[in-house]
Amino acid sequence: MNLDKFLDAQAKQADLAARVLISAMFLIEGFTKFGNYEGVQRYMEAAGVPGILLPLVIAAEILGALAVIVGWQARWAALALAGFCILTAVFFHTDFGDFNQKIHFMKNLAIAGGFLFLVARGPGPWSLDARRAAARDPAP
Repeated sequence: MNLDKFLDAQAKQADLAARVLISAMFLIEGFTKFGNYEGVQRYMEAAGVPGILLPLVIAAEILGALAVIVGWQARWAALALAGFCILTAVFFHTDFGDFNQKIHFMKNLAIAGGFLFLVARGPGPWSLDARRAAARDPAP
């Protein structure tokens, strides 16, 4: 079997694995913020971001991650999370004199790139979006 045929045969599993892997961090971090709510608010405010936005941040992380994982409105959720990653990089990780912050900045941009790839490609056949599309347009 050549590599292209092998990869084509694994595409469904790879799409699902990619959605889980790119979203898991946001799901975990969204729930983690509940345990240190005041600390996260202070961190946001120290960076010039109003702490009152924390519930929106938590909702974006948890709901966006879940939407991407199950593939429901996945392109929109991925686009929102890509924007979230870019905004996080710009607001929290621009101290390029600090190597750790530079790495976080680049990591956020890389994750945004992964989400944009999902926006362009779609969630794949093992998703609620694909299931909904198949129900709407059944094969002849």
